Amino acid sequence: MSDVRINRFLANAGLGSRRKVEDLVRQGRVTINGQTVSDLSTRVDSDRDCVRVGGRTIKVARRVVYLVLNKPVDTLTTSNDPKGRRTVYDLLAGAPHPIFPVGRLDRMSEGLIIFTNDGQLSHRLAHPRYGIPRVYRLHLTRAVDSSMVARFRRGVRIKGELIRPKEVEVVHSGPKSATLEVVLLEGKNREIRRICEALDLRIAKLRRISFGAVSVRGLPIGTWRMLHESEVDSLRKQVGLGVS
Repeated sequence: MSDVRINRFLANAGLGSRRKVEDLVRQGRVTINGQTVSDLSTRVDSDRDCVRVGGRTIKVARRVVYLVLNKPVDTLTTSNDPKGRRTVYDLLAGAPHPIFPVGRLDRMSEGLIIFTNDGQLSHRLAHPRYGIPRVYRLHLTRAVDSSMVARFRRGVRIKGELIRPKEVEVVHSGPKSATLEVVLLEGKNREIRRICEALDLRIAKLRRISFGAVSVRGLPIGTWRMLHESEVDSLRKQVGLGVS
């Protein structure tokens, strides 16, 4: 995000916390292109604007990038595949690099993956301690009754490990198919697929539709977009980092 609020720009440049850099603005010590900044909502284009604090030019050494990809099926969440299969990086033409995925989706699952070069945020988003909700749409090839949904909610124990979703709701139920919305709070490997295997449920499609405040609504399969500043702020708040 090259176009950001002045407080985020100064914080990313290492000048201190949000409160500290806002004090610098209030004290009249910050200029943009020679003009003193007084409004904290003033935006900076880090690629074009000259920002100075107390007469010293400020540069952000590394552009911090946040984007979301709507991953299609039959795509690997890896940077390289020896077999030459399609990877998520094949779909990120034009995106800033290097960037890295927050967690993974297995090859035959589709939907939302966040990419960033913000290592601290990425670590916290992926860590189960912070319990960031991941919402999935699960399409099944058979009907499910209330007892099956109850079993799904209770989870299953596989090799001594309890695999259990946070929430399960029925979105659609027909005579030969069903759609469930499943919420997970951590990224255990193939968690939903492992539950379905244990319950003898066949998956027609599995799609992650949101991760915290970020959604793939309106984003075509196989395309990406930069995260909005409000989305980044929300993710940072959820993992206790605060707004830069």
